[in-house]
Amino acid sequence: MYLTKEKKEDIFAKHGKGKNDTGSVEGQIALFTHRINHLTEHLKQNRKDFNTERSLVKLVGKRRALLDYLTKKDILRYRAIVKELGLRK
Repeated sequence: MYLTKEKKEDIFAKHGKGKNDTGSVEGQIALFTHRINHLTEHLKQNRKDFNTERSLVKLVGKRRALLDYLTKKDILRYRAIVKELGLRK
């Protein structure tokens, strides 16, 4: 399940302001979440792939930083994106 151009545009259209709006915080968080889910599935089958594990940890950190930024900037947008993506239980 590779990230194709169409899939990327779909993610940005759904969570960003438009399919070409790659800079919105919500779009970036949604993209990182998609990639994190993909890498998590990969690591379930390939437990010793430490390069992928490192990439996953870096992506989680980037997403956390964006979520922290959004919390400070606009708490309502933060709550909306967390609810849409199902990041909290």
